[in-house]
Amino acid sequence: MKPAAKSSPAGNPLDADTRSRIEQIIQPMSGLPGALLPILHAIQDAFGHVPAASVPLIANALNLSRAEVHGVISFYHDFRSTPPGRHVLKLCRAEACQAMGARALEAQLVSRLGIGFHETTADGSITLEPVYCLGNCACAPTAMLDDKVHGRLTLQRLDALIDGCGKAS
Repeated sequence: MKPAAKSSPAGNPLDADTRSRIEQIIQPMSGLPGALLPILHAIQDAFGHVPAASVPLIANALNLSRAEVHGVISFYHDFRSTPPGRHVLKLCRAEACQAMGARALEAQLVSRLGIGFHETTADGSITLEPVYCLGNCACAPTAMLDDKVHGRLTLQRLDALIDGCGKAS
């Protein structure tokens, strides 16, 4: 018989398998200087986000408060507290991309997807995130879809990327 889910101090259910996976990530790194960021990255790599239920486990292992761990998660833009959509679209908002039309792309995305930055479409297909330079300034405006950079974007090319995600208009 499978053990019942336990509640974490944060009040979120934590099944035994998830708890074990999180502890297996934390344990080997907990003694390292500056272990918090590597642990958070490893957890996000494993789960696609940093589950709220992992915060007390991390805090306990590193002798930090839950507020300190949460503060780091909320400070860095790359950490997510909720699972992302099936596809993650990052639109560059740096100056070169802005100068080359990224604001029009942003307006197109907000209109077509019905979401803003740091949100996921209702069907779970796309999460939209801002990024502040993809290092592709010569080919601005630029976006990254699922870790693949796309430069010289136009409204039409952006629509094609969205269509490729299976997101209907």
